[in-house]
Amino acid sequence: MTKLFEEYQLTIRAALDASKVIMEIYAGEFERIEKADGSPVTIADLSSSKIIASYLSQTNIPITGEEIEKESFAVRSTWKKVWCVDPLDGTKEFIKKNGEFVINIALIEDGKPVYGLIASPVNKQIILGNKESGAFQTSYEDALNPEKWRKLDQLPAVNSPVHIIASRSHYSGDLLKLAQHIEKEYGEIESTAMGSALKFFELVNGTADVYPRFAPTMEWDIAAGQAIYEAIGGEVIQVETGKPLIYNKKDLKNPYFVASKASMKLSMNFFQ
Repeated sequence: MTKLFEEYQLTIRAALDASKVIMEIYAGEFERIEKADGSPVTIADLSSSKIIASYLSQTNIPITGEEIEKESFAVRSTWKKVWCVDPLDGTKEFIKKNGEFVINIALIEDGKPVYGLIASPVNKQIILGNKESGAFQTSYEDALNPEKWRKLDQLPAVNSPVHIIASRSHYSGDLLKLAQHIEKEYGEIESTAMGSALKFFELVNGTADVYPRFAPTMEWDIAAGQAIYEAIGGEVIQVETGKPLIYNKKDLKNPYFVASKASMKLSMNFFQ
């Protein structure tokens, strides 16, 4: 964990400083602004983005993300490494003041997420990791003291009943197909609705088994979670191909995907 801390402590410091500003804004009144695509943004999103960028720019690795001006694919395609950042994932939840928002920071190398950090400003908890070092969880208080981090175990066996965690719990369409498939293979299921990449706290601790997403997401919504989850035996696979999500694509939108314990060996064939 010491090596992980030494290599990525800038991301931890960025998340801690951004969280302070986010929570100061969260505690008061703030304006909701609608972007051109209809999605909301607040001063917290923009302030967090500036703080995180100020840290990550010290690495001389380019940055892409929710609130950062996007370079053309002609430029991005030349990047071997790129930071992928959502400075406030769950803006709608932030506006509702339900606490279900996080900061996502991932490092992408050759299209693959090789490191991820997810920070919950409300819960004051961070998960982070990579395949080389494994994954860890820490409080904000202990975040700069890696000897106090808790190493996350490899994922346990599938829960009974199987726990599906999603942005909504109403089963229809592809979500219904998946639920029926899991029920046939593993028996009874239960579900929890939760916003943002906060879901990955449940996934990496093994309390949730499956996170399906059959609605639009962007690369910065999932990259950090995928890096951490893969480090302990999880997978995030495309519904159409059955292969892991890839990043820094021409189109920064994600295809539909399912995150699950790799031991489940979920095949996507039942969608065909």
